[in-house]
Amino acid sequence: MPRTLHLALSAYGVGGPGQHGLWKDQRVPKNASVDIDYYIRQAQTAEAALFDAYFIVDSQFINASYPAHYLNRLEPLTLLSAVATHTRSIGLVGTASSTYNSPFNLARRFASLDHISHGRAGWNVVTSFDTGTSRNYGLDEHLDYPTRYGRAEEAVDVVRGLWDSYEDDAFPADVDRGVFLDPSKLHALDHAGEHFRVAGPLNLARSPQGQPVIFQAGVSEEGRTLAARVAEGIYAPGGTLAESQAYYRDIKDRAAALGRDPDHVVILVGAGPVVASTDKAAHRLSRDIFEADNDFDRKLGFLGRSFGSHDFTPYDLDAPFPDVAHLAERSGRTRGLEIVRQARDENLTLRQVVETVSEYTPSPFTGAPDTVADALEHWFAAGAADGYNLRFRTHEDLERFAADVVPLLQKRGVFRTEYAGDTLRANLGLPVPANRHTLARESAAR
Repeated sequence: MPRTLHLALSAYGVGGPGQHGLWKDQRVPKNASVDIDYYIRQAQTAEAALFDAYFIVDSQFINASYPAHYLNRLEPLTLLSAVATHTRSIGLVGTASSTYNSPFNLARRFASLDHISHGRAGWNVVTSFDTGTSRNYGLDEHLDYPTRYGRAEEAVDVVRGLWDSYEDDAFPADVDRGVFLDPSKLHALDHAGEHFRVAGPLNLARSPQGQPVIFQAGVSEEGRTLAARVAEGIYAPGGTLAESQAYYRDIKDRAAALGRDPDHVVILVGAGPVVASTDKAAHRLSRDIFEADNDFDRKLGFLGRSFGSHDFTPYDLDAPFPDVAHLAERSGRTRGLEIVRQARDENLTLRQVVETVSEYTPSPFTGAPDTVADALEHWFAAGAADGYNLRFRTHEDLERFAADVVPLLQKRGVFRTEYAGDTLRANLGLPVPANRHTLARESAAR
């Protein structure tokens, strides 16, 4: 079977990173981040364009420097449960932290979304980026990287074990025999590990897709290892074509080395297409979008996020970049240490660091519809992506992409003209995982 390009949509309401001023746009409702009708409309537009998934990001710590969308937004699974009742085919992927949630609650909430949506749920596993989150959960400090990723790996194992509590034929519901449950098909987990002790079983059966799809966004060494081991969908960081190709090969190779089928790890590169009637108009629009958010004080404030929400405003802007590497260790370590390294190697001041990390870089997917389609197809064919996790500033931008770019991709034979099935797994080309207890039973009977 030929490869099929996959598309997901990320929703940012009134503006996430790089979109701090989006709330000022007259086309964007000022309450978009808490307006369920806004989300439903977006999801329905993406579904009409045959997108694979609708993706909701999340975090649980803020300060006043954070983007408008972060300051006032809905909890992902509550949001997606509402969207599920107004859509039929698009996947529904929510972010939830393995650091600040118990596996049993995670398993139950995502399994519930999977049933509500008839098999369209996905869990984006994060370990929590913001160090301040710890103080919202009664902890003095954020867990270190090894602990957070060790906990994440074990949490996924526990959640998957709980999702297998019932075998698929556990409920005969035989009125004549008076048998609702076959107790031999119900299994406690009895997990006792380094981070969790969970007895089980889960009080919810498997869904039409067996288990929700596991997503991850690994960038650090620990993140890539986790992604290669557990992820079925990966939100890749993007960057240049060469960087994306290198990331793609690395994750696929790691998965293969672990005995997994690399084709069952779907890598979606983050992208923000800018589409206009001509290439020139699109690049002019792209620059206008950048300038709308080109506020130095805002960028200085947000720089602190990679360093545990550190406040850089008291520092001399024209002095050498301060030694804050230690603040990145429990926060955005990969990004933070890269900023520190670049500042040291190039002898940058704090002002220069802010300007460098936020300099104008147009999306490689900027141009007239055929130019954007060319670029999306080229990256896909060149082994940089299995698809894209797309961000649009406004609903009108999403509609333009759906109307002008998607048909070109379909005409070229790289994107579907109808959904492959009714579940997220079916549309991503992923197998339904067999129940582990059924497998063991069948193996023992041979």
